[in-house]
Amino acid sequence: MTAATSPLGVAILPVTPFQQNCSLVWCTRTLQAALVDPGGEIDSLLAQVAQRGLTLERILITHGHLDHCGGTAALQERTGVPVEGPHRDDQFWIDQLPENARSYGFPPTQVFTPSRWLEDGDTVTVGELTFDVVHCPGHTPGHVVFIHAPTEVAFVGDVLFAGSIGRTDFPRGNHADLLRSIRTKLFPRGDGIRFVPGHGPTSTFGAERRTNPFVGDTAGT
Repeated sequence: MTAATSPLGVAILPVTPFQQNCSLVWCTRTLQAALVDPGGEIDSLLAQVAQRGLTLERILITHGHLDHCGGTAALQERTGVPVEGPHRDDQFWIDQLPENARSYGFPPTQVFTPSRWLEDGDTVTVGELTFDVVHCPGHTPGHVVFIHAPTEVAFVGDVLFAGSIGRTDFPRGNHADLLRSIRTKLFPRGDGIRFVPGHGPTSTFGAERRTNPFVGDTAGT
């Protein structure tokens, strides 16, 4: 989704029965890489890293739901790289990973402890790239979004989708918080930002601001 001359490389790698969009991102200058939301299928993800000649530098997590972070503990054990994110308010979701994996028929899944919990306004790096961290509660209380401002690319997890928004009927979800997060923290970053959602196709903040029936300019509050 980025041009060949871009400093940011991106490959979207759907994983798990939920077809969650794990993103492999890398610095095209240093070939250092990160996996955003490795929900599972670790062997396949590591093969993608190797095929591109990349060095995995870190793991980035948007939120604590199973399909987004279920492979984190195994991946960290295999590679030894640090885990950054989500916000500490998603600790209770991470603690439930083994139980949720059994409930949904996923392979055995371990709890992990992030190397660094993230706060609104933090930054994370991948090679020479710097991503802004935006805390966007609503889908989960500790959900964060990663934005690479220079190339106008964002990784939004389950906050926003093409034509839809994240569910808020899970424990500690909050519909009003989710709408506020999108309208006051994401849309002001600019219409040109293209985002990778947790599921489904990419879109732009501008397209969703104009047409999204849940959170667009013409949507009710």
